[in-house]
This record gives sequence, structure tokens and C-alpha cells, in this order.
Amino acid sequence: MTDFDLVVYGATGFTGRLVAEYLAGLDDPYRIALAGRSQWKLESVRDDLGVDWPVIVADAADPKALTKLAKSTTAVVTTVGPYWKYGLPLVEACAKAGTHYADLAGEVLFMRESIERYDAVAKKSGARIVHASGFDSIPSDLGVYLLHEAAEGPLGETVMAVRWASGGFSGGTIASGIGQMEAAKADPALRRVMEDPYALTPGESGPDEGDQLWVHYEPVLDSWTGPFVMAGINTRVVRRSNMLLGYEYGRDFAYKEVVATGPGLGGRARATALATASTGGMAALSVGPIRRVASRFLPEPGEGPGQESREKGGFRIEFRSTLPDGRVYGAEVIGKGDPGYAATSRMLSEAGLCLATTEGPGGVLTPASAMGDALVDRLRAAGMTLRAWQVR
Repeated sequence: MTDFDLVVYGATGFTGRLVAEYLAGLDDPYRIALAGRSQWKLESVRDDLGVDWPVIVADAADPKALTKLAKSTTAVVTTVGPYWKYGLPLVEACAKAGTHYADLAGEVLFMRESIERYDAVAKKSGARIVHASGFDSIPSDLGVYLLHEAAEGPLGETVMAVRWASGGFSGGTIASGIGQMEAAKADPALRRVMEDPYALTPGESGPDEGDQLWVHYEPVLDSWTGPFVMAGINTRVVRRSNMLLGYEYGRDFAYKEVVATGPGLGGRARATALATASTGGMAALSVGPIRRVASRFLPEPGEGPGQESREKGGFRIEFRSTLPDGRVYGAEVIGKGDPGYAATSRMLSEAGLCLATTEGPGGVLTPASAMGDALVDRLRAAGMTLRAWQVR
């Protein structure tokens, strides 16, 4: 019997506070603790929330403290990033202790190293290590999962389209992206991993060759489309789910993610503007001096949008899969609140509680392969819309 059901690691950071706030608003009597580097900051968060949860002091660079933390709880959720820099010691501690783990990692290099180092360890201990448990990549992962359930069999060519999203970016998210970019720039081998569509399914391959980088018209959506900035992580998570689920989506499953900008000349113009801005921005940030200057004007880690912006935000994501026999299935995932914060803190919290209260085989998993219907049910109960149907 562990001391806690769930520990929130990084509870004094911007997103960690939001996770703790969400959990404090639940009526269920879960045993929760707050963890981080500073006892007085943790106590301050606890006092602000008006709860009596214990606090655990554990530095990301202290293996003994992380091992003690992992052994004290059934599950951990962590917001301490960039994960490539700080995350692996906690993954190791949880994998060895048999403790379930969820994070917000949108970092291919971190996730790939986690798989290579700790998948076998977690399988042996029974720990479910689940990365990308926020806006990256729960909507993508569960949307395709529901498509497959509706189709009752393998999927065909599948596209996810962001129809609407409103919200800001935090310093932590930006720091993670820049950190991955710098690592890939310095090491050609790491750059090849990041560019590999099957980076999170080592040794496997399939029909997908890369993410959409320019403008394309999608008849199944009746919309022009442009590149989606998070496709580079979400698509790889979905492909890993397919592998972990025994290729239930099909060995020839093809998947991409885009932003839908609408039909007609207006839609094409918006898609072109999006593609131009996306390509130009990534090219600029790949240049060291420009990246260093830009970082002076971007939010610092621990910063993010204000409450009004978080509450006004939201997202609507649509899916279509065209089966070989011509049938088309659709799905949608809708969330209220800023995707990167209000919605993400809700998703990470529910993922952590789902891991703490359900069972399943261990390994470095994905939201769909680790929790599936149980997480879908929790997110629906938390106010999100997740549904799938036959279009024609």
C-alpha cells in the first residue's frame, strides 16, 4: 500500500499549479501530494489551494529523492521540463519502482530515449510510463482510437484537422522546442530521429514519409489545409499506439495532421499564409543568433497566459478516415479552455488519476494504449467532447 494515489511533481511551476488547482476542485477523496524542489514554495501552493496535502521535496538531479518519491505513490504526473534536460531520472525511478507516470512531453528525442532505456524495465515492473498526456497528444491519440472503434476494423488514409484553437504558449513549451532544435542542430543523428515519421516505433516502418509542410486541398474535409506545428510529435504518438495495440489500425495505416483553413480562394489564401509563416518561423529559429535574440522576447519558463485568456480559449479537432471500401468515418474532440493550459492541466490530471485507479501491462506507452476507454470516459465526465461516427 502506497502513501499516495497521485503525486504532482513540479507543482510550483505555472502548469503544475494549474494541475494542483484542478485536482483540488474535485470531490473524490484521492490521496494527493505536491512535489518539487522548494518546500516553502510547495507549502505556499498548498496554502493558496486551501488543502492539507503533504509536500515532498525532491530535486530532478537527486536520484535518491526521486526513488523515494516514486515508491511513495501509485502514480506521478510531472510538469518539470524541458523533459530532454530534466525528465529521464524520474522516468527511471518510476520504471524501476513500478510506479505509473504521465507527463506533458512533446519532445521526440526525450520520448525515444525513454523507450530505448526504460521500456523493458517498465514492462518488468508493471509501470505504465505515458508521455504526451496533454494537448500533445491526447486529442490526436484518442480521436484515432475512437475512429478505429467506430469502424470496427483497420483504418484507411486518416487525417486530423485543427478546425479551431485559441490560446497562448508558455515559456516552458517554448524552451522545450528550442532545446530539441538545438540538440538536433548539433547532432545529425538526432536530427534524423526527429525527422523520422516512425521515430517512436524503433525498427518499424509504414507508408508515411513525413509531415505536411505546405498547402494542400483535402476533399474529405472540403477544405484547404496548412501545416500543424504539433504534427511532428502527435503523428508519431499515434503511430506508436497502432504498434502497441497490435496494429489494429492496420499495417498500412497512413496518418497526417493539418490545420483546416476552409474552402475556396479564402481558404487557400489562409493556408498559404499559415504555411509561409510556419516555414519562415522554423527557418529563422534554426539559426543560432536569431534564436538567441528571439528568446529574449519570449516568455520565460514558468510563465504563461493569464486566467482570462485561459478561460476564453478552446479547441475543436476533426478526424476523417477513408476506408478501402469507400466508407468514411469521422471523429471530433472538443475542449474548453486554453489548449496548452486549462485543457492540458485537465487532461494530465485525469490521465494521472486514470493510471492510479486502473490496471494494465507496463511499458513506455501512449494515452490510447495505456488507458483507452477508461481515459475517454474520464475526459467526457470532465466536460470534453469525444465522439466518432460513420460519415458515409
